[in-house]
Amino acid sequence: QVQLVESGGGLVQAGGSLRLSCAASGRTDSIYSMGWFRQAPGKEREFVAGTNWGHGGTYYADSVKGRFTISRDNVKIAVYLQLNGLKPEDTAVYYCVADQAQRYGAQYWVSYHMAYWGKGTLVTVSS
Repeated sequence: QVQLVESGGGLVQAGGSLRLSCAASGRTDSIYSMGWFRQAPGKEREFVAGTNWGHGGTYYADSVKGRFTISRDNVKIAVYLQLNGLKPEDTAVYYCVADQAQRYGAQYWVSYHMAYWGKGTLVTVSS
């Protein structure tokens, strides 16, 4: 099993920034990709950003391209999400995910394919 723990959420004004962190523990040798999903109130969970271990690759939802940046630490087995230019519509619970497969393209980051989920961290953007 893999455990994922997120941190870094909070309340921020529109235009502000936050940095989310996610640390993995347990059977981390089974992880080949990590990323972030989010779920806003009353909406379905959606892909935000993802990255593959090994020869990398980063993928983003169109709604966050140019504003959010995903990065990873291969030693700590952790991923980070830098959120810049936040908008009220970015308000959501952000979930860290990990999977046993690499995914080459944003269209392959589908929630029901993700093997492991964190409990989520709330990001609230005020207008």
